Amino acid sequence: MSCDSAFHWTSAARTDVGPVRSRNEDAYLVQPERGLWAVADGMGGHAFGDLASRAVVDALAALPPPLDLADFIASARAGLSHVNQALRSSALERHVPVIGSTVVALLACGRDTASLWAGDSRIYLYRQGRLQQLTRDHSQAEELRARGADAAAAAVGSNMITRAIGASDTIEFDVAPLAVRDGDVFLLCSDGLSNPVDEQSIATVLANADCERAAQELIAMALASGGRDNVTAVVVHAEDLSADRTMINPAL
Repeated sequence: MSCDSAFHWTSAARTDVGPVRSRNEDAYLVQPERGLWAVADGMGGHAFGDLASRAVVDALAALPPPLDLADFIASARAGLSHVNQALRSSALERHVPVIGSTVVALLACGRDTASLWAGDSRIYLYRQGRLQQLTRDHSQAEELRARGADAAAAAVGSNMITRAIGASDTIEFDVAPLAVRDGDVFLLCSDGLSNPVDEQSIATVLANADCERAAQELIAMALASGGRDNVTAVVVHAEDLSADRTMINPAL
């Protein structure tokens, strides 16, 4: 078996430091030829967040060619677990409480994908006019909403995450598999985009399936909507190479 893709993948990425912070603690990875994309958000307020996010994407970039999707997922988990241990050790050596980062990765193999994540960076899917969030935030607010405590979730705010690489001695990753369809558009983003930009606006931008334009517009919308954080967008488009694209001449 192999991960030779039945799809032609195109993608684009943009990131911006935002209007407040002095450095960009977001990092991203775009490797359509390998079926691999990622966004990492260094934990705001902690030292060396930019180093943490870079370590995350570097580890994913160094993964060996996978045999199949299960192998891809296992390799990603193992590589990121090594980063978790390295960041824990680095924090001890530097005498700081935490050096950490969220991660969200899209892994593609054959006709299937998997979303893998820890933290509140997200993956959205735009398919046939509908936007769907594929990931579920690891945050206090999300846990409260899951229990029906919407008012408490609003009071907590959106920036209290409950899981991140480097935050504890062990790290767990959630994984969501998905069969790809022709025309699917994925968005990987940090919370600097998902917080200030509503889902209807995201869907409108992704509808044109132009990755470069969509990435630029989403960053601009986040900044124009009052976003103050670092903001990163990776837009990915899947084209099925086996799809029947026979055109019918309406004049006939």
